[in-house]
Order: sequence, then structure tokens, then C-alpha cells
Amino acid sequence: MKAAKRKLTGRKYSHPRKIWDKSHLLFGLSLIVLAVLSAVFSFTVLMGLTPVDPDLDIIRLLTGVNVVMVLCLVAVIVREVFPVITAWRARRAASRLHVQVIALFAIVAAVPAFVVAVVASFTLNRGLDNWFDTNTRQIVASSVNLANAYADVRLSALQAASYSMMLQLDDRRLLVLNPSEYRHQLTLQASGRDLCGVLLLRRDGSVIVASNRGETVNRGEELPCREEDMPIPPPELIQKATVGQPFAFQPGAHDYFGIVLKMPAIDDAWLYIGSKTDKTVLDALRMTEKNTDKYRALEEIRYPMQIAFAVLYLCLFLILLLAAIWSAMAIADRIVRPIRLLIGAADSVAAGNLEVVVPVRARDGDVGQLARTFNYMVAEVKGQRNELIAVRDQIDERRRFSEAVLSGVTASVIGVDEEGHITIINRSAEEMLGFSPQEVVGKSLIAVSREIGQVFEVARSSGRKSLREQVAIAHNGQARAYIVQIIMEEAESESHSWVVTVDDVTELIEAQRSSAWADVARRIAHEIKNPLTPIQLSAERIRRRYGKVIVEDREVFDQCTETIIRQVGDIGRMVDEFSSFARMPKPDLRKMDVRIPLREAAFLVEVSRHDITFERDLGDKPLTGAFDNRLIGQAFGNVIKNAAEAIDAVGVAEDYHGHILVRARQKDDKLVVDIIDNGKGLPKEQRQKLLEPYMTTREKGTGLGLAIVRKIVEEHDGYMELHDAPKDFYHGRGAMIRMVFPAIIAGKSNNAALPDKMTGEE
Repeated sequence: MKAAKRKLTGRKYSHPRKIWDKSHLLFGLSLIVLAVLSAVFSFTVLMGLTPVDPDLDIIRLLTGVNVVMVLCLVAVIVREVFPVITAWRARRAASRLHVQVIALFAIVAAVPAFVVAVVASFTLNRGLDNWFDTNTRQIVASSVNLANAYADVRLSALQAASYSMMLQLDDRRLLVLNPSEYRHQLTLQASGRDLCGVLLLRRDGSVIVASNRGETVNRGEELPCREEDMPIPPPELIQKATVGQPFAFQPGAHDYFGIVLKMPAIDDAWLYIGSKTDKTVLDALRMTEKNTDKYRALEEIRYPMQIAFAVLYLCLFLILLLAAIWSAMAIADRIVRPIRLLIGAADSVAAGNLEVVVPVRARDGDVGQLARTFNYMVAEVKGQRNELIAVRDQIDERRRFSEAVLSGVTASVIGVDEEGHITIINRSAEEMLGFSPQEVVGKSLIAVSREIGQVFEVARSSGRKSLREQVAIAHNGQARAYIVQIIMEEAESESHSWVVTVDDVTELIEAQRSSAWADVARRIAHEIKNPLTPIQLSAERIRRRYGKVIVEDREVFDQCTETIIRQVGDIGRMVDEFSSFARMPKPDLRKMDVRIPLREAAFLVEVSRHDITFERDLGDKPLTGAFDNRLIGQAFGNVIKNAAEAIDAVGVAEDYHGHILVRARQKDDKLVVDIIDNGKGLPKEQRQKLLEPYMTTREKGTGLGLAIVRKIVEEHDGYMELHDAPKDFYHGRGAMIRMVFPAIIAGKSNNAALPDKMTGEE
């Protein structure tokens, strides 16, 4: 059997949601134990069996922790139950038994846990009701009232004593003239009223005079308290006491009742008396206050505590329920594992995963034999698939190579089917057509490009295997020349596909034409320049020698000689232009601000044309580039001169005045120079040909001006563009000649070694 000989390789299959593996077991047990410990600890804290005081924040924290634990258990169970429920709804094998076992365990665990939780909650609520019934509240309130009454009685007695003592001791004269007698009076008052001491204080708390209980007792006898033990009240408390309105304070950190009273007759003097409270009584008062506060705190958290216990009972119930469900899932998983693994592996193979190997155990019996047969079958299918994948990879590699070749070539390549619909284009074709592949694939070639489509139709209708033609296609408003080659692909079937290659030969044709015209200009200049000087000299000599001799027709004679001399001059200037075009010198590039030659060229034309308004927009910052000052000045001068001549071509018209705008700015790493006029403008058709030699729209033009300018601009690594005037300039009337040059940016290495225009040094 061929399948038996194939080596079984691949990973062992495990159910994608298998529960009873080691990691799930450890995690589930750990989470259940942690949840139970959290619930037990929370019960211990709430029952007051730990040093932690169960205040409102602690109750909220414990409740939150237990809720989080329950949510974690719910998340784990839901994560494991979801695939079981999904399998049950899909009626997969063994899924019903799995669900029945889980439901049975859940019911068995839920009923007793629920009963215990309800009984415990009822018992807790009854106990809390007994704690906070009306009798208990009355006992607590009575103890508080008793403590307050004791303090009020002591303070009332001290207040009465303070009034009596104030009347007896409010003697400023005695205090000033006989301080010792005044102190003796204080001592008698303190001893007679069983006070710790009597002090006379200033506003800032300093002692003016104080009693001395020690002189009234026998030697060896101890006093319960002395003046030194009395706490001095702070100045802000002293100032609260006024005449007839004493300020009293109860025991705090010190075991004293005190009264402060303002002395009417003594300036800046307050009477301060203090009495020490019995420690046993004071401890009882403090214990009463502490227990009352604790009772009230418990009363405030009564309902949160009831809620917390209810939540804990609920959490414990849910923990038991979830633990039962988790255990049921583990047991059910062991029961249905072999069948489930085999079905899951079959589903995985059906989904395309041929790496599965169903594990077989000795105790699986007949199901194990079925699993072995299944494993051999999967191995056979896997081998066949690998062979298909290898063939597919070879095809993909060839396709990627073809795509890489197509994307790397500069020519535009277009794939066309037999019906003339585009099947594929490369990146160059995207740029040429101006469409993305998604926009043109599936469309007719003639609908996308009429010129290329016409050549394709000729090739297809003629039955020729290849065809090569030159066409002109408008691209970005400019006509460009393209070589279109159509090649038919050979195929075994009757249907054929075509490969269309399109090469842009505009620059090549222009370069060839420019080279040819340069050679023609050189020959013309050589042949014409030599006889021009003798002709001009001869005409001038004839006029000087025979001008005085000829009497008749003297005016005709002078007119003829003047015409000869003037025409020879015009021909000489034309020859100079031929020479300039044919023998353009190599530019001497230097760092300079392009605004300098631009401003000079505009000025030279402006001084001779007062009838034209010149406007400059050159900015405030230098526009640095690499230029030959003489050549670039010549180029700018030619363009500005052409603009002036375009204005002259308009003629005299009402409300018309010539206007030339010279503008320069930097855009990213480019310098952009615009010469804009409101003259007659440029032709709409084939305006790009004006940059070619001997192409002109003027009657007396040589057609070399813009050609020379273009050559100079290209020698500076720039390019020219011919546009209509902008809409905001006389509503678009006129023309705009744009020259773009590379800029020198500070901090970059481009043209860093060029000499400076002013110094000529590097």
C-alpha cells in the first residue's frame, strides 16, 4: 500500500479549544484556589478576626477583589464553554453528551450552594438588626449624654468660680504696687477652691503672675496637681475670651478643665484657672466617646457590610458553581476526547491544514485504528499538495521575474487580449496614460488611448505579427513623440494576446533636430560671414567716393547704399545668432543669487522701454544657485526682450498698457523664475515647438532666441515651461515663460565646491 510507505510527519493534532491539557488544568486550579482563599479572607476581615479594621474603604476593596475573581472565573469558563455550546448548536459528534455532563454537575453544585448562601444572608441580616435596634441606640445615646453632662457640670462650676475670682482679683493697683501680695491672693483662691492653679496671662500666652500652691501645704504632703502642670492655652484661644464671656476647654491631650476670662480693669490680662479631672473618670469618658464613635461608624457601614456579605455569599456560590462546571468540562473532555480529536482533525484538513497527526493511544480501541487510517490518508494528500505547491511556486517565480522586468524598463508596456482589452500595464505605462492599473485593466485600449489604440487596430486587422509606428500624443498639454510597437504572442490556441511597447522619443528627436540645426547654423555662419564685411565696406566706399559726384538721383543713390549697409548689418546680427547657437560655450558655474542677473537683465530692457510697466517680485531672501553670470543674463534678457516684443505685437489699443512681471522664488530644492507679460500670448497648438531652432511666430524672428535660452537653461541643469499668463494677471491674457533651476541649500553638499561670484574663490 503506497500510503503505508509514506513517512508520517507533522505536528500532532490538538483540539483548538482543548480544555483538559496541563496549562489549562494548572491555571484553572490556581484560579479556583485563589478565589476561595480570597472569599475566606474577606469573611475573616468582615467578622473582625484580623487586625484590619473593616471600614467602608476596606469593604469596597474586598468586594471589588472578590468580584474580580468571579469575573476571572467567568471569563475562563466562558472561554471554554463557548466552543462547547457552538459545537452543540452545530450538532457535532459527542457535543450533546458534553453539554449534558456539564449541566448535571452545575445543577448538583448550584442547589446546595444557593441554599447555604440564602440562609447565611438571612442570619446575618437578623444579627445586624439586633445590633442596631432602638434599645441599643438609646443606650449609646444615654452614655454620650451622661459624659457630656459631667463635662458641662465641671465647666459650669469652674465658670462660676472664674466670675467670683475675677471680681476679687481685678485690682490693677495691687498687681502693680504689691505683686507678691497679688500672688498670695491667687494662691489663696486656688487653695480655697481646690484648683490646680490660678494664672494671670497676657495676650500672647506669657504668664504675668501665677499662684503657688506649694506654700499652702505641709512639708512632705503631695498635691494632685500644680501650676507647672497646667497647659498654657495658645494665643488664639486666649483672645476668644472677652469681658463677661469666658472661654472654656475640656480635657484633650491633658487631663484638665480650664476657663479663660478677660480682666476688665487690668490691661492685656486674662484670668486662667484649671482643674484636673480624676483619671478614672476621664478614662471612662474617653472610653464612652470611643465606643460611641465605633458604634456610629458600624452603623454607617451597616448596609455596605450587608451588601458586602451578600456579594461574598454570591461569589462563593458562583465559585462553587464555576468550579463544578470546570470539573464537568474536564471529565466530559476525557470521555469524548478520541471522537472529538478525530472530528476536529477532519475539520482542520477540510480547512486546508495537512500538518495534523491525530494522537493514538492503546486504550482508544477501534477509534484508534480509525485514527491511524486517517493519518495515512492525510500524509498521502499532503504529498500530492506539496507537489502542486512546488509547481505553483515555479510559475509564481516566473511571474515575479516578468513583473520585475516590466517595472524596471523605461518603456511603457501594455498587455492586450484578443478583443483589445488591457490585461496588464507597467509603471511607465501608468505614468504615460495617467491611470492606475485598477482604472484601465479590462477597458478597451482605444478607449484609454486613441492614438495607441489605432495602431493596435491596424496590427490586429492586418494579421501582422509585429508593427512599428511613430505617433504624437498630448501629455500634460504638450505634444510628445512616441514609438509604438505591437507584437503578437504565439500561443497553441487560436486566440492570441498582444504586447504593446511605447517609447517616448521626444527628447531624442529634439536632440537630433537641434544637432542638425546646429550644424546647419555653423555652415551658414561660415558661408555668409566672410563676404559680409567686404560688401559693407564697398557700399560705404561707393557712398563716400561717388556721393558728391552724382547729382541726379542723389536721393535714390543714398537710399540704395543705406539699404545695403542696413541689410548687411541685419544679416550680420543673424549670423551672430547662428554662431551663438552653434558654438554655445561651456558655462563657468559659480555660486550666486539668481536675482542679481535677473534684476540686471530687466533693467537693461526697462531703460529702453518707458512705455511698458515693469514689476519685480523677487522676495527678500537670496535665491542661491550655480550660474554662469554672462550666459544666464543673456537668457533672461532674451526672454524679457521677447515679452516686450509680444506687447508690441498687440499694437495700439484703447485702455491697453504693456506690463511685464519678473518673478523669482524658491520652491523646495528648486529656483523658479517666471517672466509674465500681457502681450499677444502663445499659440495653443504645438507651443512646445517654439523651443526648437528656427521656430518663431514673428515675421522678422530667426527662431533661435528661445532655442538659445533653452540650451543655456539645460546647461544649468534646468528646464523651461511655456504657459499662459496666470488668471490673476490681466485675467490670463499674455504668456508666462518659466525657468526652473536647482537651488543650493545651506547645510547640504550640493555644489559645495563651486566658486563664489564675488570673490571667485572656492
